[in-house]
Amino acid sequence: MKSSIPRREFLKQAGMAGVATALGSPALSALADSRSVTLPFENGERDLVAFPQKRPMIVLTSRPPQLETPFSVFGEGVLTPNDAFFVRYHWSAIPTSIDPQSYRLKIGGHVNMPLELSLAELRQLADPIELVAVNQCSGNSRGHFAPRANGGQLSNGAMGNARWTGVPLKKVLERVGIKAGAVQVAFNGLDTPPAGDGPDFVKSLNIDHALEEEVMLAWQMNGEDLPMLNGYPLRLVVPGYYGTYWIKHLSDITVLDKPFNGFWVASAYRIADNACACVTPGTTPAKTVPINRFNVRSFITSHQDGARLKAGKQVVVKGIAFDGGYGITEVAFSADGGKSWQAATLGKDMGKYSFREWSASFKPGKGEHTLMVRAVNRIGQSQPSTALWNAAGYMRNVVETTRVIAA
Repeated sequence: MKSSIPRREFLKQAGMAGVATALGSPALSALADSRSVTLPFENGERDLVAFPQKRPMIVLTSRPPQLETPFSVFGEGVLTPNDAFFVRYHWSAIPTSIDPQSYRLKIGGHVNMPLELSLAELRQLADPIELVAVNQCSGNSRGHFAPRANGGQLSNGAMGNARWTGVPLKKVLERVGIKAGAVQVAFNGLDTPPAGDGPDFVKSLNIDHALEEEVMLAWQMNGEDLPMLNGYPLRLVVPGYYGTYWIKHLSDITVLDKPFNGFWVASAYRIADNACACVTPGTTPAKTVPINRFNVRSFITSHQDGARLKAGKQVVVKGIAFDGGYGITEVAFSADGGKSWQAATLGKDMGKYSFREWSASFKPGKGEHTLMVRAVNRIGQSQPSTALWNAAGYMRNVVETTRVIAA
């Protein structure tokens, strides 16, 4: 039996020729949709398009698919629905049909016993584990950087929180037997460059990180098979780390006895080697390291800029906060532009890698109110009042501001 979306049906579900174009059929024309959104920065006009298995999402590019979650989705609940989960590819040659019966995961390199595992064999390798974790694009919120940073101009929707189901990567590596001297593990997926001269999207983890219990090979998100555009049938889940490491359509795992030096690690996705991963605009860092853990972020999700409130009536403001895996312990809310702060009430703790919901209330007087939110994690990290800058537009974190009007 083919995947839940064979190629013909996958393209049929698009409803428009452009989806086929985005997914590898050059004979068909670009997507068109009557709905659009204006994001709050220069050149922020975007179409809202329903790709296969997805509700209408914000389209940055259609070939390859780069789809941003409409921010209102984050107010629907702590888990991001599969049909609204953001999509990020680097190359346009992506799989649109994968036969789960013939699919094999290859594990080799510096190991005692190279293996090829079917999905059924993988599922039987160990008891499945579940973990709620945020996946966030390195360039989430890049469009809000000032001065403008190079790269896709995303707003705040290149992130999502899901319950992932799979097996620990550690169990697979134990099965093949890691030889002495192993230093890293490299990961490749079924998406490929459209031409032979592009660097294949391969990422690596240090061996100690790869052997952590929470790094996993997931076949489900939110209790269902992975959507095709989110990595069906198997993806690497690296909790607390940016999505560049979360390889989709995982096909090859290679244990290495020397550090991996491929383009996407040695040249791309690198940050300044300092505490803030930042530089002064117009300058370059003296030294860089591969991007790694999330920093602290928090957002207001219940109200958007320009929302109208009723003066004198109590208003409940809600939102989310998260970090790279230490866990959010405090959220503070301000209704007066940061002049005063109150402790927000934290929602259910779904694990240190998950969104943490929060709520606070205030009674607005007539006029404009500047709402702000900041979070603190378990080791005391928080958000700066002014966003720190880097040329790639990575790792934005700042005390977020939402302006509302009461009348």
